[in-house]
Amino acid sequence: MNDTRSLNLKKFDPEVAKLISLETKRQKEGLVMIASENYASEAVLEAMGTALSNKYSEGYPGKRYYSGNEYIDQIETLAIERAKKLFNAEHANVQPHSGSSANMQAYFATLKPGDKIMGMNLSQGGHLTHGSPVNFSGQMYKFIPYGVDEKTEMIDMDVVRRLALKERPKMIVTGATAYPREFDFKEFSEIASEIDAYMLADVSHFVGLCLAGVHQKPFPYADIVTTTTHKTLRGPRSAMILSKIEDRYQQIYHKESKFNLAQRIDRAVFPGTQGGPLDHVTAAMAVMLKEAMEPDFLTYQKQIQKNAKILAETLMQNGVRIVSGGTDNHLMLLDLRAHKVTGQQVQDALEKAMIFTNKNSIPYDTASPFNPSGLRIGTPALTSRGMKESEMKLIGEMISRIIKNPHDNILLHKSKEDVLELTKKFPVYPNL
Repeated sequence: MNDTRSLNLKKFDPEVAKLISLETKRQKEGLVMIASENYASEAVLEAMGTALSNKYSEGYPGKRYYSGNEYIDQIETLAIERAKKLFNAEHANVQPHSGSSANMQAYFATLKPGDKIMGMNLSQGGHLTHGSPVNFSGQMYKFIPYGVDEKTEMIDMDVVRRLALKERPKMIVTGATAYPREFDFKEFSEIASEIDAYMLADVSHFVGLCLAGVHQKPFPYADIVTTTTHKTLRGPRSAMILSKIEDRYQQIYHKESKFNLAQRIDRAVFPGTQGGPLDHVTAAMAVMLKEAMEPDFLTYQKQIQKNAKILAETLMQNGVRIVSGGTDNHLMLLDLRAHKVTGQQVQDALEKAMIFTNKNSIPYDTASPFNPSGLRIGTPALTSRGMKESEMKLIGEMISRIIKNPHDNILLHKSKEDVLELTKKFPVYPNL
């Protein structure tokens, strides 16, 4: 009897193989400008596509529930030690399956259902797990949202402090998915200390910029740091929790517990909310962390920020309004109201030109989140291709023209040709 498992993908399942090929082609030929997407290296992809996926490794290095984890333990330990060194963290857990999982586990380790947390309003740039009522976070905990000033469209720390003193939450969460400015972790930490609250920094989006020093670093200010690994870090789709070992509020909130903060986080991950880790992803994360230790990684992160600033300036020079008047990080929010178009319309038009973005609400948006007034764009993936300031100007001008003429099919066709010509000059994945 023939064993179909010995056949390669193209021979055994040509339908799936073809779809993978087409998706890879799309990534190669298009301009990926979704701020949360990037190109993992071929080394990272290679580590993910290995026999490590076959292993079950419930537990932690040296304390597994199954046998046969000798090499898995070494891989996970390597990832942990690299993460601690890179982030100057006392403790690291590399098992969370996603950023949402990591935030859930951080809450689970420090809070009880119904406790108060302050987090950034989703409609003004925050994240689902920072208290959205449709998310577990908003249903399990009492979230007090903070947002941005209506005029400046930036966080007013005096307002945050007054809100914190009034509500006295047990945790303050910082970080966002659509906020183009820098977070002042030091000041957030000072506010948290005033009210004996934990400070959690979710740096998922701009983590690479933190490592490069072009955004304030979360340690030593935060008690806990959560981050995904696939955005500015260019790694596998996964997450990490980094923290201090000791809990400064042990005697206030966890008198009955014999476990310190690091131990409670580990217990919240496993067995609290997950079973076995994804060992092939842990290996890919270890590779990503090694890449992040290389000098060219810092250069890359600085270029992300430079590219974002030039792109924002180009758009504004061409009559497109940018929320808060610019950007300090890797992304920007475009306010499309003056052009009488919606985020959905512009997203669809840009996609026809092979430019991939995402519709997004803007602060104080009166439109539906399903058809909002804004568009979010970012520069991490473009920068991974090697594009710099001159390319940002070309792309900014192209996007501006499409925003003003989203239904002009001749323009969209010409723009697609220009995109294909541009991406040929900056190839990715030559071996895929």
